[in-house]
Amino acid sequence: MQLSDLISDIGRRARVASRSLSNLSTETKNAILRAMADELLVREPAILEANAKDVAGATDRGLAPAAVDRLKLTSARLRAMAEGVRHVAGLPDPVNEVLDAWTRPNGIRISKVRKPIGVIGIIYESRPNVTSDAAVLCIKTGNAVILRGGSESLHSNLAIAEAMQAGGVRANLPADSIQLIPVTDRDAVRMMAQMDEFIDVLVPRGGKSLIEAVVSNARMPVIKHYDGVCHIYVDETADVEMAARILINAKCQRPGVCNSAECLLVHRDIAEAFFKTAVPLLAAQGVELRADEESFKQLAALEYPSLARATDEDYKTEYLALILSVRVVPELGAAIDHVEHYGSHHSDAIVTEDAINAERFLNEVDSATVYWNASTRFTDGAEFGFGAEIGISTDKLHARGPMALPELTTYRYLIRGEGQIRE
Repeated sequence: MQLSDLISDIGRRARVASRSLSNLSTETKNAILRAMADELLVREPAILEANAKDVAGATDRGLAPAAVDRLKLTSARLRAMAEGVRHVAGLPDPVNEVLDAWTRPNGIRISKVRKPIGVIGIIYESRPNVTSDAAVLCIKTGNAVILRGGSESLHSNLAIAEAMQAGGVRANLPADSIQLIPVTDRDAVRMMAQMDEFIDVLVPRGGKSLIEAVVSNARMPVIKHYDGVCHIYVDETADVEMAARILINAKCQRPGVCNSAECLLVHRDIAEAFFKTAVPLLAAQGVELRADEESFKQLAALEYPSLARATDEDYKTEYLALILSVRVVPELGAAIDHVEHYGSHHSDAIVTEDAINAERFLNEVDSATVYWNASTRFTDGAEFGFGAEIGISTDKLHARGPMALPELTTYRYLIRGEGQIRE
């Protein structure tokens, strides 16, 4: 079968599955998810054997140790995956939630009700746990899902998807509700993006090049984020110890993720005190600083060991590494202007004891998540209490920030009458 015919066939079957899936009760969907979790554990030997092939291939290709570790599955990680499925089964079902209801003067009753989107395509890289997370969130919300994972995790993804579909079918999951593109040909991404007759929305999870490829070809809505250029702004009344602790967590806990801090902004009146506190901590973590003229002078005077002058491009860059751009600003408005000009509308934070300044920052910074006295590392579905997440969106429509169950629904207006006609 040619690739185009294969992709179209997968799309047709997903559309058929979505019609049955959208009408399943919450109890049936939860039973399906629990059966999926059981099947993941039953098939542990086969899944780990498939994963071993992927890990060996990644090692042979010279992938970085951190990338190989993200790819690797163990018994403990598989049990955690199954437990995550069970957790989603225990979450409230947003489908059929009545968002609003009213009666018109002529007696017709109108309700606005959450409903499944239909067929969701998810294109992602590397980590095989995304296969499980994406599938269970889609099934819980009554959506069929077409998955296209990275080539480095193909064997793992196929084994996980097959286990979840097989387990679900035993509990009355419609056939073809979970399908994974079984080839690594990059044309599959383009074909999925152009299959708007079958796929209602695409969610790309990966690097900028992947997302750009999806967006440039998509004929349906795409929910995504390009970059995570996240900021920590230390205001003039900040507790410097707290600010330093938040900065180190936001930058250093996991520098390679999209919600890590990439830029530090410091109010001029607190810069000297803050740098004295933060410099030893940053240096101990091996962070390279790229600073504007004013902060460069202060950091050089403190003999910061890895210091360079920042370019305009530095302030736009998602480093995903232990590199941090720094700028001293004269007042809060300048910090907000910097975030709006250089940021990616992902996650930005102010550290301050001034509630008025905090509220201004919260209201004027137009990002998906905005923080007061907390690390940007909390931008995560689990940390928000959502359970698993499908991704993080910096779009404004229809989802923003961590995307979980409600974001995988749309709504419809249901109108009930008693013979009314329009005059």
